Amino acid sequence: MALFGEKKGFFSKMSQKIADTILMRPEIDEDLLDELEEILITSDMGMNTTMRIMEELRKDIRVGRLSHPEEVKNSLSNIIAKLVDKGDRHKLSNSYPQVILLIGINGGGKTTTIAKLAYLLQRGGKTVLLAAADTFRAAASAQLEHWGDTLGIKTITHGEGADPSAVIYDSIQAAKSRNIDVLICDTAGRLQNKKNLMAELEKMNKIIDKQYPEATKETILILDATTGKNAISQVEEFKEVTDITGIILTKMDGTAKGGIAVTIADEYDMPIKFLGVGEKKEDLEPFNAKEFAEEVFDE
Repeated sequence: MALFGEKKGFFSKMSQKIADTILMRPEIDEDLLDELEEILITSDMGMNTTMRIMEELRKDIRVGRLSHPEEVKNSLSNIIAKLVDKGDRHKLSNSYPQVILLIGINGGGKTTTIAKLAYLLQRGGKTVLLAAADTFRAAASAQLEHWGDTLGIKTITHGEGADPSAVIYDSIQAAKSRNIDVLICDTAGRLQNKKNLMAELEKMNKIIDKQYPEATKETILILDATTGKNAISQVEEFKEVTDITGIILTKMDGTAKGGIAVTIADEYDMPIKFLGVGEKKEDLEPFNAKEFAEEVFDE
């Protein structure tokens, strides 16, 4: 069963290319391996990750696990599953109260993803509060508040240009007084420069640590999967300014090649928490390494 049902699409081209390549080969040879390597690289798998995958595939061939090209698909699926599997780190903590800081550049789908995450938590029986701490972007607070109203969730907002840390402070007090399970905080994707962004996030974290020490804290980076290698650059940039506990990949239903997810999990040891697979509030899927890898070959 496909992980995303009718929403599958992000791996369809790679899946078809691999299937066609294997179908045309009567045996496993170096030409087949070279073609597979090229397919992986052009599907946004990084060079290092691709080399690691091919090394493991060649190992399976050497020890005699594979004797026919058709068996290559299953081997690749298992290898990819192992690379992206980070165990329980894929899951949100089940300890409450909880604060989730959502970070990421503007245009990556952050506000919509916050709404989807809030809805998912609601469906799981959790109470949720939203903090509109991206006060530097015009209409950011209004967009989040609109989503909150749609979901029946309160949003704490101070308006454009306000001190983001003051929003966090007030949101924590509100979460405490209302016995909220999960406080989800929007943050600015960009300030004047990296130093300012680092200082702002540090200030927010200090307030959370001081005012809400009993809360479990997550810092999740939102990445647009369609940006390919630019997503890697964003991981590197945000890793410099804060500790990231996980990734949410958005727009996995459209033109995303999908391989970027494998590269991020492998080269940066980053657990992928969720995949955004559409624009509706229901379109956020918990990440499952085995099912994700199987999508590559689910033609």
